[in-house]
Amino acid sequence: MKLRFFRHYIHLPTALLAVVEALILISAPIIVDGLNGRTPQLLRILVFATGGFVSLLAMGLYSVRQRARLKGVVLRAGLAHLLAMAAVVLVTFFVEPLRPAPIQLIEWGALSLLLIAIVRLISDRLLDEDAFKRVVLVYGAGQRAQSLSQLRRRSDQRGFRVAGYIAAPGESVMVGRDLMALGPDDRLRDMAGNLGVDEIVVAMDDRRREFPVRELLDCRLAGIEVIDLVSFLERETGRVRLDVLNPSWIIFGEGFRRDPLRQFTKRAFDVMAALALLAVTLPFILVTFIAIACEDGPRGPYFYRQRRVGLDGKVFNVLKFRSMTVDAESDGRPRWATSGDARVTRVGRFIRKVRIDELPQVFNVLRGDMSFVGPRPERPEFVSQFGETVPYYDERHCAKPGITGWAQLCYPYGASEKDAIEKLQYDLYYVKNHTLLFDLMILLQTVEVVVFGKGGR
Repeated sequence: MKLRFFRHYIHLPTALLAVVEALILISAPIIVDGLNGRTPQLLRILVFATGGFVSLLAMGLYSVRQRARLKGVVLRAGLAHLLAMAAVVLVTFFVEPLRPAPIQLIEWGALSLLLIAIVRLISDRLLDEDAFKRVVLVYGAGQRAQSLSQLRRRSDQRGFRVAGYIAAPGESVMVGRDLMALGPDDRLRDMAGNLGVDEIVVAMDDRRREFPVRELLDCRLAGIEVIDLVSFLERETGRVRLDVLNPSWIIFGEGFRRDPLRQFTKRAFDVMAALALLAVTLPFILVTFIAIACEDGPRGPYFYRQRRVGLDGKVFNVLKFRSMTVDAESDGRPRWATSGDARVTRVGRFIRKVRIDELPQVFNVLRGDMSFVGPRPERPEFVSQFGETVPYYDERHCAKPGITGWAQLCYPYGASEKDAIEKLQYDLYYVKNHTLLFDLMILLQTVEVVVFGKGGR
């Protein structure tokens, strides 16, 4: 089961876990201070709890795509607590009344980390996820329904359980399991009721042939939700599946809008975030200058400018730290960076891994060519190629490209047309559903990508 929050879906067990851990972050300091005979101070505790919760979110501990085992989860929780304590020290540096004693802060962090580790252990071993899953009946058993039955990722199946598939009249059956049939006197509403169905997914290959309007209407009025396959897969997988997408879903569905207020808030967020990042990372930028100079000589070049496609197909020059040899594309032929690419320098290998090579793109954001969060900009040569072979590829240019994005969180580095198709599905989800809150969530979870070096090449 999933909850919708500002046009973004949150897995119910994840939401409950977040609530429990937020309460732990608040209660742990109260318990520690009580045991030590100190009077708990609410403002101090709120600063610690807020920093702790934001840090847990930044470490990806509330992402349904978190694949780390318990040991990795505890490691991330430990790093989150270190970040939280550093944030408390930073925030309270100039505010004496809010500043806890060092030993007090350590005690708060130790107890909350211990309690969170216990909660994670219990939830990992004892939580019955089926209790939170929606029971789904699929009307259709052909090619479109097969795309649902072939979901392999555990994270894509956390929110539902398929009770069965019903083949539509005249439809070729391509689903090999849980196939059901409606007899001449059977009613879809009665079957759904007997199975305890919460939702019916309409996945017919051809809706023009005997679409069961009356049957689905009866189900809807009986309190059983009815949803089309594209919207269902979008909600459950966090991406827009190209293999079942049709233009009418984009035209008549919600999202894919350019609201003036949203454009204003996004631009304001971009400028503030870019200036803040520039201030925080200035030491890293200077060290990178020095490292490149030591490896390749003081004459550089330090930066690498490359043509990329931005909003509405407009071409601009993206700015990055040079991470490859100067003659990386001396033949003029664009090519993907691959794992262990010999063109990458020693310094370049490190700065690509931790994403430092992307920092100069802050200036692209300030100029307005890019946003802080959005689909990654691609080179015109690849855009031209994919625009001819990949359906709906040009629709990703309805939003400004970003330094980080939803696809970068959900999918590793891509170096082929197949990877481009997979990432496009996440990009379309972002273009359709982006909000300020979604941008903040993506930005926070990018911290985990940088800290653990996910996807860099």
